[in-house]
Amino acid sequence: MFTSVDDVSARLAETGYLASPAVATTVFLADRLGKPLLVEGPAGVGKTELAKAVAEVGGARLVRLQCYEGVDESRALYEWNHAKQLLRISAGRDETWDETRTDIFSEEFLLTRPLLTAIRGDEAKVLLIDETDKADVEVEGLLLEVLSDFQVTVPELGTITATRRPFVVLTSNASRELSEALRRRCLFLHIGFPEEELERRIVRLKVPGLDEALARSVVRVVGALRAMDLRKVPSVAETIDWARTLLALGADTLDETVVRTTLGVLLKHQDDVLKATAKLDLDAL
Repeated sequence: MFTSVDDVSARLAETGYLASPAVATTVFLADRLGKPLLVEGPAGVGKTELAKAVAEVGGARLVRLQCYEGVDESRALYEWNHAKQLLRISAGRDETWDETRTDIFSEEFLLTRPLLTAIRGDEAKVLLIDETDKADVEVEGLLLEVLSDFQVTVPELGTITATRRPFVVLTSNASRELSEALRRRCLFLHIGFPEEELERRIVRLKVPGLDEALARSVVRVVGALRAMDLRKVPSVAETIDWARTLLALGADTLDETVVRTTLGVLLKHQDDVLKATAKLDLDAL
């Protein structure tokens, strides 16, 4: 998909994703080595957007498994269409069970879920396993066969092996520790909050109507908030939302009134808002 690290940076930038050298290098290696990419970091720093950007660059279909507590094999791999199977059994009452069983456990009655969908067919795909840390530990066992050999075993049909491996991105907010077995199968990338200059470029790209001086002020204020002991510091996504808010309000500069009335865009807890209001010194930024 990519010819060099610089090619990764340039092509991702065309989609609106500005990658740091570390991100571009790891994406290039994951593509070149055919290894899954585990991307860890706080919410809102662009982990999911990276997978979307790679899919767009490669003209690939994005297949997404959204993890959550309780997600199981039937939601991740496959399940059988039981209603359709019952109708087929009812329609074939004169058949033997062996005849019926051969029919109802065939492709026609199989409902593929993201993991199986990602390894079937010859089209280019990006498999996004989003918020892996929110799934139960048992789900990691389902991922090991797929990420080791890119194959899935369906007892009634046999082993289905990928003819074209997908580009795999797993994301994690590190709310729990992922198993070493899963980590060993992946290249690791940590995406934290970007450097001030990179974040300013991101803001200018995503909010083109914002002038340079205001973009710089926005990023500095957000940086100051992140340095505070808050329950939830602002993410890059919230920086962009705040920039859009200021643009919608027609604000040319950041003064105390504008910041105080719009802090709810950046901060999501009242005690954080109170702490920021008390400690934020705009004159020092």
